[in-house]
Amino acid sequence: MEKQLHLNLLASRPPVPGGLQSGSKMRMGPGRKRDFSPLSWSQYFETMEDVEVDNDNGKDTFRIYSSGQHGPVLLLLHGGGHSALSWAVFTEVIYSRINCRVVAMDLRAHGDTKVKNSDDLSAETMAKDIGKVVEALYGENPPPIMMIGHSMGGAIAVHTAAANHVPSLLGLCVIDVVEGTAMDALNSMQNFLRSRPKTFKSVENAIEWSVKSGQIRNIESARVSMGGQVKKCEEPLNSPGVSKSIGEVIIEEEEEEEEEEGESNHKRKKEDDQEVKKESLYTWQIDLSKTEKYWEGWFSGLSALFLSCPVPKLLLLAGVDRLDKDLTIGQMQGKFQMQVLPQCGHAVHEDAPEKVADALASFMVRHKFTELKEGFLC
Repeated sequence: MEKQLHLNLLASRPPVPGGLQSGSKMRMGPGRKRDFSPLSWSQYFETMEDVEVDNDNGKDTFRIYSSGQHGPVLLLLHGGGHSALSWAVFTEVIYSRINCRVVAMDLRAHGDTKVKNSDDLSAETMAKDIGKVVEALYGENPPPIMMIGHSMGGAIAVHTAAANHVPSLLGLCVIDVVEGTAMDALNSMQNFLRSRPKTFKSVENAIEWSVKSGQIRNIESARVSMGGQVKKCEEPLNSPGVSKSIGEVIIEEEEEEEEEEGESNHKRKKEDDQEVKKESLYTWQIDLSKTEKYWEGWFSGLSALFLSCPVPKLLLLAGVDRLDKDLTIGQMQGKFQMQVLPQCGHAVHEDAPEKVADALASFMVRHKFTELKEGFLC
């Protein structure tokens, strides 16, 4: 079970041993207080826009964040439950290394994208979404595009490439998703999703949980990324069905510790607790447990599809144990380039944005897709 959870490929990597599980209490040691306040997208991307595309019932609107005006486009696709903001820190880093344009999009039912049918998360529909957005952005003559996807987004990138929805595709980069381990992990996904807190008292609290649980190991990335993963609850705090937030658990823990330190501190914590109850709770932007019927379609046959894509391919993994038989043979035959980035969680591009940017920059320069910016060496 531990290995299956360790390899889960739909949401972020489950909590590391000793990390915070749902219902646990967590505390900060003396003098170790860190800043968990949210960071704005505008610190990492140049522009944000909503792109309209046609569907059978009207219009769908996809949220896009972008940087740059020249060079090949890096089209970034996030993992399940995440949003385009998970690429924020990576975008800043890669944009400083190579000549490129960056486009990160919120996939359907994620982030600030609004679609008529948010329940349809089939690989086919999501792949078509990518093609429609590219066409809406660039018309019939899109620039060269390098598609990069993490986890679920990596699977959708492969389906999109295989269906030729992006005719100007230069190359394909898939981050920490392999068919064999993904299929194995599906059996334990619901248990993992149930283990997470249902609510948070604030975005700051969600950021704190993501870092302390090991979901995102880079605090800067968590501060910009988690805002795209959670939303305000529609139900009030005491409504049936809304569980106690992880934030309340933190405050209760602190109250217990303060009892021995004096009445004034205890009273202050009680006042803080009352303030929390006035706030709106936050919950997950998307209920991933309800997408289970699509999981197999995302990952089944993925290795063969990946190997069949005729463009140059890069596979970035958090551990070599993720390779399945087909990819092992393909890698030995030189059908794609692979790099393992150790000491990363599943959210590789968030945990180690510099390492991922270096690997991608080296790959793109080697294939003459672009050039390094002045001052950088592969």
